Amino acid sequence: VIMAAARSVMRAVRVFEFGGPEVLKLQSDVLVPVPKENQVLIKVHACGVNPVETYIRSGTYARKPALPYTPGSDVAGVIESVGEHVTAFKKGDRVFTLETLSGGYAEYAVAAANRVFPLPDKLDFRQGAAIGVPYFTAYRALFQKGCAKAGESVLVHGASGGVGLATCQIARACGLKVLGTAGTEEGMNVILRNGAHQAFNHRDPNYTERIKACTGPGGVDIIIEMLSNVNLDADLQLLSCAGRVMVVGCRGRIEINPRDTMSKESSIIGVSLFLATEEERHECATAVLDGIEAGWLKPVVGLEYPLEKVAKAHEDIICSSGARGKMVLLL
Repeated sequence: VIMAAARSVMRAVRVFEFGGPEVLKLQSDVLVPVPKENQVLIKVHACGVNPVETYIRSGTYARKPALPYTPGSDVAGVIESVGEHVTAFKKGDRVFTLETLSGGYAEYAVAAANRVFPLPDKLDFRQGAAIGVPYFTAYRALFQKGCAKAGESVLVHGASGGVGLATCQIARACGLKVLGTAGTEEGMNVILRNGAHQAFNHRDPNYTERIKACTGPGGVDIIIEMLSNVNLDADLQLLSCAGRVMVVGCRGRIEINPRDTMSKESSIIGVSLFLATEEERHECATAVLDGIEAGWLKPVVGLEYPLEKVAKAHEDIICSSGARGKMVLLL
């Protein structure tokens, strides 16, 4: 009986009010969720930390979960139990998720079975926690929304983070010319090791001139933009005719001149993984699993934190001097 009681509660991060990183509370008496039909319970070994989770926590994001809630969507771990009608997984299977229903910053998480995928032995749990949101977002931005084609050029603005590196790997594997920016020498080296043909330091005052020199008068076909509130105005000057900026990340407002889009008939397109249809998610999943199989999809893990340091992780993902891979919580 004592054994069962010990397993009925778990450690999990709970948010009772929106605000700064300090609202993330680690509790040790949270009930372990029970999977319903078409759901699975995962014993979490690692969970990815995404910038969007900090926006949601602050209460400034379009989607506001009901309080209290547990953040986190990208988990990797082992199936603990399955609900009714689940045939694709069994206890003990290694898996990663695209999203969870109960929250990933916890020792156990429930997820819909169709949002869970097998984690091959060649990837560890830390890497498994770096697949879901970054790679699905990168694929959606490039192909489902950006209509990227082999032979086109893509500039990944902020390429050394989780989504950026995923974009570099996918774009390179699919035959695009890949340019990336980062804020540190180390970040630039990481980009070059993960698919970029050329890297630029976006702290260099003349970096946009260097990009123009590299792309020539034609400009760049697609820009994957992680910080549009800083870069969007400059992005419009870098585009080719019919070029498009894919807005993946934004932390505020920016002033642009719409005339810049007219002169090249360029587009600014927002990207949200939350709005993907079932078919689109399935297409992303197929591409991602094929990439793992083929060996070009290799998640780069950056900073790692224990669950106790979750507030520090949320601080660092927004304020750090430069990313180099996907940030993960280890359990």
